[in-house]
Amino acid sequence: MDESEEIKRRIAQLEVEHRDLDAAIEALAAQTGHDQLLTARLKKRKLLLRDEIAELVDQIVPDIIA
Repeated sequence: MDESEEIKRRIAQLEVEHRDLDAAIEALAAQTGHDQLLTARLKKRKLLLRDEIAELVDQIVPDIIA
């Protein structure tokens, strides 16, 4: 498996985790008296995943100077 295929596989894994976190955050927010600290931690993790996905996408998408 070449490097770009490995990166694409990792991106797919991270996107699944990102969607799962989104669903968990929504479910937690729907509860009355939900744990705001846990919600904040999940949101922070979700943002870190988004940044990691963006970095990986940048590795496989060539920069095009406009």
